[in-house]
Formats: sequence, C-alpha cells, structure tokens
Amino acid sequence: MESKKQINRLYTPGPTPIPQQVIDKMSEPIIYHRSQEFRDIFARVNKNLQYVFQTKQSVLTLTCSGTGGMEAIIVNLFSAGDTVLSVNSGKFGERWGIIAKTYGLNVVEIKIDWGKAVTVGQIIEELHKHQNIKGVLLTHCETSTATTTDVKNISKVIKQNSDALIIVDGISAIGALEFYFDEWGIDACVTASQKGLMMPPGLAFIALNDRAIKACQLSTLPKYYFDFKKYLSSLLSNDTPWTPTITLIKGLDEVLQMIVDEQMENIWKRHDHLSYTQREGLIKLGLKIFSDKPSHSVTAVYIPKEITWEKLNESLIKKHNITVASGQGEYFGKIFRIAHMGFCHNLDMQLVLDALRRALS
Repeated sequence: MESKKQINRLYTPGPTPIPQQVIDKMSEPIIYHRSQEFRDIFARVNKNLQYVFQTKQSVLTLTCSGTGGMEAIIVNLFSAGDTVLSVNSGKFGERWGIIAKTYGLNVVEIKIDWGKAVTVGQIIEELHKHQNIKGVLLTHCETSTATTTDVKNISKVIKQNSDALIIVDGISAIGALEFYFDEWGIDACVTASQKGLMMPPGLAFIALNDRAIKACQLSTLPKYYFDFKKYLSSLLSNDTPWTPTITLIKGLDEVLQMIVDEQMENIWKRHDHLSYTQREGLIKLGLKIFSDKPSHSVTAVYIPKEITWEKLNESLIKKHNITVASGQGEYFGKIFRIAHMGFCHNLDMQLVLDALRRALS
C-alpha cells in the first residue's frame, strides 16, 4: 500500500504558503487577457490593491519579481547623474544601491550593521550634507536580517528637510506591517506577490503618487517593458500594456478579496501577535533573537554554537517536514529565519516551535 506523501510546511520569507481556494482559482481554465472578463477581474484587483496600500493613487501591476519592480522604479523616476540616498542594512537595502549605480545614479549610502535599523538622525545628517538628493531609498522590512525600518517617522523628516522622493521597498512588509501610503506621504512603494499577499512569485505591484508620476515625465533613463507611462495609460481602461500572468492575476483577485474580508487593521494585528508569540517561544527554547528591531513578517534567530545550520535544517525538513530559511551573506550558518507572514496562523507558530524543540534536543 502506497504511503501518503507528507506535506512540507513552508516558513520561508518568500515564497509563503498559498491558501487552497487561491490554488483552486488558479487551476481554472485560462482566459483571454484582452477580454471584458479579464478587464472586470483587473478592475477589482486594481481597486483592492489600493486598499492594501491604503492609497487613492495608482497601483501598477508588473509581471516580474520584486527586484524587477525595484529596477522599474529607478529607471522611471530618475536620470543618470541624479543623486539618491540609499540605506544599506542588509542584502535588500544593498540591492537598492546596486540597481541605482547600474543606471548611472550617484549613490550616497548609509551603511548600517546587520540587525540594526537606520535612525531619523542619520537620515537628517545625510540630507543636510547632500542638498541635491532627489530620492531616498528605504527598505521597510529588511528580509535578510528580519529588521523593521521606521518608515512612518523617517518619511516625515525627509519631507521636513528636503524635496527628495520617498521610495520604499515594501516587498516583505505590505500585507503584514502597518502601512499608510497616502497618510505617510510615500511617493513610490513596491511589493511582490509571494510574501504577505499569499501568492506564487511572478507579480510586482508599485504604488505611485502625483510627485512620482511627475518624476516619470522628467526621467531620461532608457526603458521599454518597464515604462510606467505605458502602464498608467493602460490602467485607465483596466488593461495592461503587455501580456500579463493571467493565472496569477485570477489568483490575486481571490487573495485580495480574502484581505478585504479580514480587513487590513486585523491583518496587521494578526502579524503583530504571531511575531510576538514566535519570539517569546524561541526565547523560551533558549534561542537568541538576532535583530534589535524585529519585524512582524519574519524573525531571525542565532543558531546555537553546538549545532550547525546543515544539521538543523536537515532535521527540520526530514523529520518534521518544515522548511525555514538560512542566513544570507556573512550570516550564513550563523542565523536562520522563520517567516510568519501571509497565510499564517497560531497553529503554524506552534508547529515550528515544537519542531525546533525536537530538532535542538
């Protein structure tokens, strides 16, 4: 008699688990993306994406990863030679600077120790030092270190001290951490489908306000597939300039309705509770939290000296069917990361803690 295949439970900070009803929706027959049926779906998606970002502004849907969305922001909002301030506190903050340099921008970098967050004072100091900064590149949740940046208060001081565009990588934050695009005065924010939005990878979403759209008109960097002007024009008729990932957008329609039904404030509270529960449980197991400003999306934990990452990971996967994420860069083998974002609930946190307890013993 054939044994049943064990379900592997995914607690990595992207991709994250997908609800069964979303998988079912994406299993339906494909439709034509230039049909009224698709436009009706896309109209709902566009409206509900505004709710997720807490904005009345345009939200663009791109068929690409979150990194593609980051690159799209750079090529649409700036020109070669423009100066931007980039906060590098981990792998993904570092990525902002690399993309900007690739396109000929002058990057002023604030380098922060991993596990720590940039302060308001550090931002103000650099803005006063460099009067020509045209954009500030922030990472709301630095996934590599599980650290949260105080985007709300930093945005306030940027506005008080400069005319720089406020640009946020919300890839591991949107749908998990409190975020008000309009109220906080953000100019552009990017997120992706495979994190708090409970979808497979393949879609990036970019919210833009009027200042960002005006910057698009002035940008002279080359762009074609990622040209925001084309996306904004197509958005007027609930259409896309290029062939979209139709199946993913059908799944997204289902996900966004789930989010609307639960309500953003409740979702933020759920993630707050899950992260607190997880950290408390980890501390009781004798583990040490890595970040000084822990995120509600993902928790980074030091690996005890008496065990290797390879042994810990093997035990979690083979004996408990649980996948967590390793550390990155210089912290590979020193920390591991447990996600608690998207389709995640109290039972999930208990399963991870129980598996860790057994693996560590």
